[in-house]
Amino acid sequence: MRTVQFPQDFVWGAATAAYQIEGAYNEDGRGMSIWDTFSRIPGKVDNMDNGDVACNSYHLYLEDIALMKELGITSYRFSIAWPRIFPAGTGEVNAKGLEFYHAFVDALLENGIEPVCTLYHWDLPQSLQDSGGWENRETVDAFAAYAETLFRSLGGKIKKWLTINEPWCVSFLSNYQGTHAPGNKDLQTAVTVAHHLLLAHGSAVRKFRESGLPGEIGYAPNVTWMEPYSSRKKDIEACKRENGWYVEWFMDPVFKGEYPSFLVKWFREKGAEVPILKGDMELIHEKIDILGINYYSGSLARYDEDAGLTACGPVEMGYDRTDIGWPIYPEGFYKVLSYIQNRYGDIPIYITENGACYNDGPDNGIVADTKRVGYLHKHLLQLHRCISNGIPVKGYFAWSLLDNFEWAYGYSMRFGLVHTDYDTLARTPKDSFYWYQDVIATGEVES
Repeated sequence: MRTVQFPQDFVWGAATAAYQIEGAYNEDGRGMSIWDTFSRIPGKVDNMDNGDVACNSYHLYLEDIALMKELGITSYRFSIAWPRIFPAGTGEVNAKGLEFYHAFVDALLENGIEPVCTLYHWDLPQSLQDSGGWENRETVDAFAAYAETLFRSLGGKIKKWLTINEPWCVSFLSNYQGTHAPGNKDLQTAVTVAHHLLLAHGSAVRKFRESGLPGEIGYAPNVTWMEPYSSRKKDIEACKRENGWYVEWFMDPVFKGEYPSFLVKWFREKGAEVPILKGDMELIHEKIDILGINYYSGSLARYDEDAGLTACGPVEMGYDRTDIGWPIYPEGFYKVLSYIQNRYGDIPIYITENGACYNDGPDNGIVADTKRVGYLHKHLLQLHRCISNGIPVKGYFAWSLLDNFEWAYGYSMRFGLVHTDYDTLARTPKDSFYWYQDVIATGEVES
């Protein structure tokens, strides 16, 4: 059997997000979030599911950490629920919220697992949304104050921070396509939100620098890769727009201090302008230490005027698909990471999310999720290819540790290495859990 070997210091981890796993939505002073509100609107979330209980990890976190230790991960990416810290978004700190995260982080450290903390994974306090949410520039200041509070309280324990998770989803998916909370469908709103998210990111990075704390900070954009179906100029330009919508739109301002002109022009033609004020781009351009990348899917694509904002339409090439319907395109993993390195240089990269939805359930206590193993295997081979070609990938966080609340899909889609029974909350490690356990133990993947 031939294998590829990952570096000895490579970080192996798993990831989750607060609203998707914690539950306890109205306990210990937690305020309401936009997802508490959105999930209660008929037709927004499958089966009217919500995160009221989720995996109940707020109460079962020690059981979850025991699973992490069994898995063998050395690092765990989680998010903090903003409404647990500031129930009204701003104002008085909720001491019980901070106490919970201190206890959680302490338990991780006691088990030899490094915490990687995401400050914002979509659960904006509803009170801030009532004042305009991310469309309101004052939310940037509220986020900076929230971030500063966490740095001051947890900075001695947490050494790796991520500011914003998937800003494309928070802005365009949530405010242009309307699929996620708060459900707006307006391009100008989405472009404004995207800019304010980047400002919030830059503000948090600046607060971290001012704190003098040891550690590293970055953010976690989601990316895709659309490969032109042909050499036609229209196909090439359509894929450039689609890829750029995820990559350049959210990375050029951070790494280059400017928005990509071809997309500024494209959005302007659609009636949307970026609301840049003096000093904005310098703030967004604050130097970061690490870059998180979330990758799930991509495909071949071509120009299609009916294919939405970027006029880029996927081409069906007989791809295998996960149960959520996303094409499996591991080659895109290598291509997008190569593109990012070529454009932005040797920033240390952590794969902060990568995984697959398969809805296999237990049979006599065994969850034989063979297809998930195949997905992870193919993507780790591409990741090793990246490292072999000099791309500075430092770690990999599988999405997700647990089956959980999958946003607008509710509980109908499962990404976990561990099966969650939503009636009993019993956790059952899947075959993928044991496969990944072996990869972590050996640092090897069969080639």
